[in-house]
Amino acid sequence: MIAIIDYDAGNLKSVQKALAFLGEENIVTRDVGEILRADKVILPGVGAFGVAMDQLKRFGLDGVIREVCDRGTPFLGICLGLQLLFEGSEESQGVEGLGILPGAVVKIPEAEGLKIPHIGWNSLHIQNDGRLFRGVPQQTYVYFVHSYYLKAAVPEIVKATAEYGVTIDASVERGNVFACQFHPEKSSEAGLHILKNFAGIMGGRH
Repeated sequence: MIAIIDYDAGNLKSVQKALAFLGEENIVTRDVGEILRADKVILPGVGAFGVAMDQLKRFGLDGVIREVCDRGTPFLGICLGLQLLFEGSEESQGVEGLGILPGAVVKIPEAEGLKIPHIGWNSLHIQNDGRLFRGVPQQTYVYFVHSYYLKAAVPEIVKATAEYGVTIDASVERGNVFACQFHPEKSSEAGLHILKNFAGIMGGRH
């Protein structure tokens, strides 16, 4: 069973639909017991960093997420769900993130010819043998919607990057914790392949 965390940050239905298409049993929930019993957990999300952290705390989910990650349960953050795993974001100065992974979330710089937010398909440079990308060809296109991007503090955890005026750390992996800035659930066959790879990852401490 894959638990999709519901903290009123949207984008749940498309993740649920993609998992159902893959034949993966899933539940949308904010129930602590259900989340802790799940074989795998996904934190999706769109919206503002500070509001999202407030919502996680309001529902008592920030500690649950840390516990899930500590237990070795495979965990996947998507879009805002990736950003929340880090220490903070320029979008919401002074708001602490979950701090599970080291790095900074910063605004995509203004540049001629680049629209912000970054919305649309962009190719990935896959690196560092990420388990989410097994069987995914180099330069595969995936779908992004974001104005802020990750600069990971540890290069080894970055498993895919994308170029949009700057180099965006588009996916990270450390132990049982995985995250994608792009939306695999909206990225056609490649995205479904990535979700299937995540669903196949075994739990356990690393």
